[in-house]
Amino acid sequence: MNLSHTVRRAALTTAIASAAVLSTSASAVTAPPSVVSAPATAVAVPAFAQAAELPPACQSALLDTLEKFPVVDYTVPEKVQNTALVEFLNLSDADQAVFTAAACTAWNNWATANGKAIADDLDTRYRSAAAPVCNKFARSTLATIKKHAPNIPTETRELEKVAKKVWASSMQKLETQATNADCKTTYGAVKAGW
Repeated sequence: MNLSHTVRRAALTTAIASAAVLSTSASAVTAPPSVVSAPATAVAVPAFAQAAELPPACQSALLDTLEKFPVVDYTVPEKVQNTALVEFLNLSDADQAVFTAAACTAWNNWATANGKAIADDLDTRYRSAAAPVCNKFARSTLATIKKHAPNIPTETRELEKVAKKVWASSMQKLETQATNADCKTTYGAVKAGW
């Protein structure tokens, strides 16, 4: 698996966020759509990459989430992917510690069981959200997270807290960096999360 593919999936997972692992990816949700591949050179690989290897269930949660959410139209903008990925990679040791085998296994099982319904919800909301793409992404993601977050397994709640941090920090940075007034407004409106 090449770095670009791994980066894309991790960011996507972060963007999907409440699905807890992020996801989003990311992209932060991360996590689900037909996504533009982030260039490997655009991302620094700090702390998280240097941490102890994640349990296999967590590697699966990060790398296989895309397949669990078979979206058709929903898309995560490249800037969101890159920003969420950097936030994800810079997680503190305490935040990294919540990526346990039990939490990730619970997430994987839940995502597999609910992925199609969540993907359909993301696609429907994305199609009906107003342009530009930053608004379509942010509004559809947050609405879907709000709808499904109450149903994630109890074992994944610590992962969800980390996903919320990544989401809030990513949206704050995107709001600050946005040159498009509509995107700046959108990121500011959604940064509080769910």
